[in-house]
Amino acid sequence: MPKKRRKLNKDFEKKINSIKKNVELVLAKIFDIDDEDIQKEYMSAFNGVVNLYDELKEDYEKKGFNDNSEVIMRNYDKSFSLFESEFEI
Repeated sequence: MPKKRRKLNKDFEKKINSIKKNVELVLAKIFDIDDEDIQKEYMSAFNGVVNLYDELKEDYEKKGFNDNSEVIMRNYDKSFSLFESEFEI
């Protein structure tokens, strides 16, 4: 049985690339924090966002665009918005 091809979506790929840049930017800002305790606090809070980005990217690379992709994207958006509202970056 031939392997099923994954469904691609150019707009979704653009969103993933944009998310990657946002995650990298926030991580760079976190690593620029001089106070180690504050840096750890920010990193701990941002880990959930990073994990959702990783999950989104991996899901898309393995399965392509699917119903779960949009769910993960919404969860990422909520998590990133929550981080932004609670922490000043």
